[in-house]
Amino acid sequence: MLEVRKQLIKNHAVVDDDWSVLRLDEGDAPETVLVAQGKVIVPLTVWQAQREQLAGREHIAVWLASHERAESLRDELDRFALIAVDFPKFSDGRGYSIAYNLRKRLGYKGELRAIGDVLRDQLFQMLRTGFDAFSTRPDRNIHDALKGLTVFSETYQASIDTALPLFRRVQRGRPAEPDVAYGI
Repeated sequence: MLEVRKQLIKNHAVVDDDWSVLRLDEGDAPETVLVAQGKVIVPLTVWQAQREQLAGREHIAVWLASHERAESLRDELDRFALIAVDFPKFSDGRGYSIAYNLRKRLGYKGELRAIGDVLRDQLFQMLRTGFDAFSTRPDRNIHDALKGLTVFSETYQASIDTALPLFRRVQRGRPAEPDVAYGI
């Protein structure tokens, strides 16, 4: 089944989405499913099964299911301008690890898109682990979800977006004045 999205969040803005996501219906086989023309994000299994036919297409991208490993694309990363990671449920956090591995360990520089059950509450952490595009759930307001990218003004931990933890980023001056009221 071809899932078409109208808008997504990319680089902190709501933009039109001209890519379609191919999802297999029950009974579809990765080897025989028809991949439509145009900009299509195919499941990893379809890419692996139809690599010969799809490799020549200019606008083909791949998406990883939460149980699949980023390393399976290690030698093909530069082929894809876009890689998506599917979140089958809001509570499934494996996609964060996939994104981190794609960016940090494998050095992927292209668009990294979160698809599936993507909600406002997840966006800030998704951004921190390497995502730069978010295809939010269609039953939610995308403009409201955009606010999820700015819910925190500071982070403590290092991640993809901030190389150093907060204690390494803070300039320490002279020691703090004792608190006279508490006798410290």
